Amino acid sequence: MDNYTIILIISVISGFLMAFSMGANDVSNAMASSVAAKAVTIKQAIFIAAALNFIGAVFLGSAVTGTIAKGIVSPDIFPDSYLFVLGMLAALLSAGLWVLLASFTAFPVSSTHSIVGSLIGFGVVAGHAADIHWGTLGIIFIAWLLAPIIGGTISFIVFTTIRSFILFQKKILYHALFWAPFWIGMTIDIILLSLIYRTPFGKDLAVPWYASLALAVAIICLCVGVGLAIRRRLASSRPHKQAEKVEKIFGKMQVSTACFMALSQGSNDVANAIGPVAAIIMMIGKVQGADADTQIPLWLLIMGGVGIAIGIALLGKNVMTTLGEKITKLNHTRGFAVEFSASTTVLLASNLGLPVSTTHASVGAITGVGMARGIGAIDIRVIAKIFLYWLITIPVSATTCALIFWILQMLFR
Repeated sequence: MDNYTIILIISVISGFLMAFSMGANDVSNAMASSVAAKAVTIKQAIFIAAALNFIGAVFLGSAVTGTIAKGIVSPDIFPDSYLFVLGMLAALLSAGLWVLLASFTAFPVSSTHSIVGSLIGFGVVAGHAADIHWGTLGIIFIAWLLAPIIGGTISFIVFTTIRSFILFQKKILYHALFWAPFWIGMTIDIILLSLIYRTPFGKDLAVPWYASLALAVAIICLCVGVGLAIRRRLASSRPHKQAEKVEKIFGKMQVSTACFMALSQGSNDVANAIGPVAAIIMMIGKVQGADADTQIPLWLLIMGGVGIAIGIALLGKNVMTTLGEKITKLNHTRGFAVEFSASTTVLLASNLGLPVSTTHASVGAITGVGMARGIGAIDIRVIAKIFLYWLITIPVSATTCALIFWILQMLFR
């Protein structure tokens, strides 16, 4: 068995480790607020997140995977293929170990930060700092900065709208049965449009943009129409019963948006696990005379999805509890605003091929909901600790990657 085959096997195992670590850590971003608001139990959250992360990884994950695979450190700049494949392997190991460590300590970190920081460390220590695609990295860094801002802004607007047009009204159920179906329709639209334009099946349909827009509007109108048709019967309830029913409505909506979040999470974050593996496969294929620009293999997406699902099942509870309960107090309406905003931010970024941090989007969305209730509703100390971990993730992963890269060179040369 030659060295390339050995490296490829180790790389696949390392990619699975990275996917497992992501599942253990990033599951909190999808289901934490639902668990905190008691919309679902922890067991239900684990099952839902595992299944939908897998679907998102397999059917929606190829765009961002391409960015991670060759958009930061291109395989074309390495005349010595050993350097490239060993560097990608080192990146997988360093990022996977850092995210796994954070999972055991129940603290949310960005797997995107970890893998991109590792790739930077590899490029620098390999003597190719000038060849790193700094322009691509600049766009990614901007996306990282924008993700919490956009997520927080959307959640602030969504929750403020819910409070103004539903919770602060006398007939809250009457108004909820108009606005709740509107948000349901919006959620369905974003998922549907992603399936149309990001999956092979959807691309084969070749649906024009104006037809998709018409379909999206029709879905919103249908959802609102259903709400209007039933609200007269339910709005006759007593006021305190109306408040309970509104919370139940948003509880069900929160579960649907949590599912949406898990789907978008799988589509974006699977790249962090399998992108470097894909790059190694491309380089080895190039050495062996194959086309180095082939598409991401389906089995690789499946492997990433399975690793994420197993990580969720075994260790997902730790970080889920931290993110869902310690920043601000959540109920169904607040949780809906959080999950709708964060998942929209991540899925839009995924469709643009930008590997944004799901953690950033989620924390930003939770903070936005808290800000809508006033600064006192937020635990600033928890946010400060999360921000500190965000700051050290890139230098820690880059340094660790450089050390592992040196060790691998010693072993394989």
